[in-house]
Amino acid sequence: MVRVTVVGGGYGGITVAGGLDDVAEVTLVEQKDQFVHHAAALRAAVDGIWSHTIFMPYSRLLKNGKVVHGEATRVEGTTVYLANHDPIEADYLVLATGTTYPYPAKHNIPTASIAKKRLEETRENLAQAKRILLVGAGTVGIEFAGELVSNFPEAEIIMVDRAPHILGSDEYAEELRDVLTKELEDAGVKLILGSPLAYVPSTDIGELRPFHVETQNGTGIDADMWFLCYGAQTASGYLRANYGDKLNEKGQIAVDEYMRVKGVPHVYGVGDITNVAESKRADAARAHARVVVANIKAEIAGNEPTTTYTPGKMWIVLPLGMEGGASQLTGANGEPQIVGPDETAEIKGNDLMVTMVRGQLHLP
Repeated sequence: MVRVTVVGGGYGGITVAGGLDDVAEVTLVEQKDQFVHHAAALRAAVDGIWSHTIFMPYSRLLKNGKVVHGEATRVEGTTVYLANHDPIEADYLVLATGTTYPYPAKHNIPTASIAKKRLEETRENLAQAKRILLVGAGTVGIEFAGELVSNFPEAEIIMVDRAPHILGSDEYAEELRDVLTKELEDAGVKLILGSPLAYVPSTDIGELRPFHVETQNGTGIDADMWFLCYGAQTASGYLRANYGDKLNEKGQIAVDEYMRVKGVPHVYGVGDITNVAESKRADAARAHARVVVANIKAEIAGNEPTTTYTPGKMWIVLPLGMEGGASQLTGANGEPQIVGPDETAEIKGNDLMVTMVRGQLHLP
């Protein structure tokens, strides 16, 4: 059978691997020993039940293929080299390693049992903290603030950002900022905006130990814990040696409308690692993956790829705990459309899409 290697076992990677398992010899390369449902990672940081829910085994994903747990160190053509494994050769290669992000929005620890212990320590610390500082008032900071307010109502939540308002990027509608700002303030969240921190706290992220910091304009902040809520980085370092000319300044790899890496035969990209001009979201990665599955199947059958990808419409879904939040969708004429907490919960699902992901992994 044709051999396909997928590097990265996130949302896009499992969609490609599962979609090709019946027509190819699939090898999924993933550093972590379990799938991590990062869409629910912030809730897992505050709720013990969710800290187990977000980790799911890969054991039932593939009936015919296999999962190799290891770190890709470089790629030559369609051959993947790993730190502690023999090189994996393939006829087709799919790059799906996504992005990294500061804890707890994403987990970079490869062993699920250790990651769960870290979450347990974080929750114990949060239960004792009187003041919690979130550095960054973007989408992650806002969603995390909502989770903290819902689960630790006695704690004071402080958010600081260099921008003069929350959601500093120009892609967000002013109405969305207004709605969420009011929700945060009504929930008692203290917003310190318009100036970055002059220096980072002396304590580690998630550590329970009082500290004092100041913003560059001189505002003093006292807190017991802090978290960094910005800093996504493309996980493409393993490509720089041989694919460096295909990477942009963000480390994203250039793909064409068929999701093929430009100028490289039989190599595709999906998800956050690509340079597709759209919001980096799990649903976008899955959409990329469906295009890749269709095109690799076409190539296996001896045909040219014909399935193309069109960037999806802008939408931002921001729940604030179980009952709050707002979302920015795109209307029929391309205009921003703001919806409230009920629609936000419906879009993301009260189970934060856990059921859907478990279905992809063929878990009960």
